[in-house]
Amino acid sequence: MTPTLVLVHGAWHGSWCWEPLADALGDVPLQTVDLPSAGDDPAALGDLYADAAAVRSALSGIDGPTVVLGHSYGGAVITEAVTADSGVAHLIYLCAFLLDEGESLAGAVGGTPPPWWDVRPDHVLVHTPAEVFYNDVPPELTARSVPRVSAHSLAAFGQPLTNAGWKAVPSTYVICEQDQAIPPFAQEAMAQRAGEVLRMDTGHSPFLSQPEALAGLLRPILHRALRGG
Repeated sequence: MTPTLVLVHGAWHGSWCWEPLADALGDVPLQTVDLPSAGDDPAALGDLYADAAAVRSALSGIDGPTVVLGHSYGGAVITEAVTADSGVAHLIYLCAFLLDEGESLAGAVGGTPPPWWDVRPDHVLVHTPAEVFYNDVPPELTARSVPRVSAHSLAAFGQPLTNAGWKAVPSTYVICEQDQAIPPFAQEAMAQRAGEVLRMDTGHSPFLSQPEALAGLLRPILHRALRGG
C-alpha cells in the first residue's frame, strides 16, 4: 500500500505542472489541487485562505493515509491547511515557503517584491518566467510551460498564516540548489523547521527538469510515512 500523494502547486501555476512527475511516479496514487489564487482572470482570484480550504476539501475526499507536497507558495498553503486531525502522515516542502503562524510570504521575502514580480493593483504577473522558474528545464518543455503561467492573487502573498501544520505533522524540506526564484540561502533558513532536509541540484521546477530524480526522492518518504516516520 502506498499513501496518496497530494500535490499542491506554487504561485502562477496549476496542476498541469505535475504531469511529468505523475508519469515518473507511475502507480503511486495522486491527487492534485488547483489553487483559487492562480488563474487567467484576475478579478476571480481567491486568496491564501481559499487555497487552504481547497486543500482541506481535497483531503476530506481521500480514504487512507496521505502525504501532502507543497511547491514554492504551495508550502504556505499546506502549512495553513493541514492540522493534526487532517489524516496527513507527512508534509513535503519542495523549495517552498515553510512559515510559522503570523508570518506571510510577503514578509518572508523582506516586504519588497522581487524584481521579477510584475505587481498590479490586485494581482501579480511574472516578468521572466523562463529564467526564474525553468532555468534548467528542457527548451521545448519551457516553451510549452511559459504560456501557461498565469496571474496570482496579490492578497494571498500578504495574508498571515493562522496555523502551522508542520508543528503537528512530520515534515521534509527539499532544497533546490540552483533555484532562481527562492534563493537557496532562504530555503536553508526555512528548512531548519523541518524534521528532515534533502537536496536536489536543480532549479525551481524539478518536477519538469528532473521528474525521475524527484520521483526517486519521494518514494522513500511515501513508504516511510506508512510506518509513521
